[in-house]
Amino acid sequence: MALWTLLPAAIFLIIWANVSPSLVTQAVLTDPAAQTLPANDFTRSAILGEARAIASGRQAGAFNPASEALVEPYARALDKFGLAGAILALVLAFAGGAYAFTRIRPDFRARTRVERLVMALLLVASLLAIVTTVGIVASLLWESFRFFSMVNPIDFLFGTKWSPQSAAMGYGNEDAFGAIPLFWGTIFIGAIIAMIVAIPLGLMSAVYLTQYASPTVRRWMKPTLEMLAGVPTVVYGYFAALTIAPALRDFAVMIGISGASSESALAAGLVMGVMIIPFVSSMADDSIAAVPQSMRDGSLAMGATTSETIKRVLIPAALPGVVGGVLLAVSRAIGETMIVVMAAGLAANLTLNPFSSVTTVTTQIVQLLTGDQEFDSAKTLAAFALGLVLFIITLLLNIVALRVVKKYREAYE
Repeated sequence: MALWTLLPAAIFLIIWANVSPSLVTQAVLTDPAAQTLPANDFTRSAILGEARAIASGRQAGAFNPASEALVEPYARALDKFGLAGAILALVLAFAGGAYAFTRIRPDFRARTRVERLVMALLLVASLLAIVTTVGIVASLLWESFRFFSMVNPIDFLFGTKWSPQSAAMGYGNEDAFGAIPLFWGTIFIGAIIAMIVAIPLGLMSAVYLTQYASPTVRRWMKPTLEMLAGVPTVVYGYFAALTIAPALRDFAVMIGISGASSESALAAGLVMGVMIIPFVSSMADDSIAAVPQSMRDGSLAMGATTSETIKRVLIPAALPGVVGGVLLAVSRAIGETMIVVMAAGLAANLTLNPFSSVTTVTTQIVQLLTGDQEFDSAKTLAAFALGLVLFIITLLLNIVALRVVKKYREAYE
């Protein structure tokens, strides 16, 4: 009875809360006081919004005199439709409760019906996630197909010149959408420089926390280390742009490297590596902790030191889990945007110099879709093609990581 009484009324109130504002506005527009409203849609909406805010008590006074005349009609309409919604919700609650009361019998299994309802809700939630994923993939595929109808896929996947602005200015699409510099910048920053930072620091942190740290130190250090994953990426971006990048540029000038930029792949990669340390550390921590204690005790009993046991027993045994954490961290790194935008720049350079400015796939997607864009040009549609490639790469990395982790769990559970 509680479910039949509350659920229909609650669902109706949610729907009514989204429908009633338009009904209230329509009722106010039919009032004689609304006949003097200006024809301009923007001004009309501003006046109506102000009158509604005053009538509902969210605003004390009117800035526009025209809105004062509509306060009373708005108040009447709000009361009218609010009362109507409350009455209809009560009717639905009474009807649902009465229906449930008629269903109550000694042989009625209410628990079974409730379990079916919960199962249906869980199924809908699962299907919603699947449908959302399918919609994302379908939109990427459709827009990418439109892009590849304008640009040769071979030129896009293997070209070395990225200049979509020249194509937008009417110079043609030939050799303007070569995405190799973007792919290289993504790998260079996210999979090379960031991993050089994150893998050693994350793995050594996990070894220390699991093998050397006291319970008190571990209780404080592990949450502190994992806080790095909760810092907003824009904060990392500011830190990289204002602190790390100028310091690296000055260092490059000091050691005689010419052409060092204040926006460099090294600055973005170093900060990104610090950001993803918790991904590697947490996975390695769990993997090392899951190694059976008998393996460690056996190694120590054979005369091996603690460091030799870690190097020759624990790390090899936990390696599948560590590799899975590294692959998940790579997936996170190659999808990062803000740090690259603020610290690495927007230049699509195909270079091995870590002190040079480079760009990544996600950065170019942001640049291509920022501002007023027409969605019938190759320049804008290129963002969807880049997104599709990034989606496929990230999906493959996650599949490999999950398979590695699954193999590891089967070995020690």
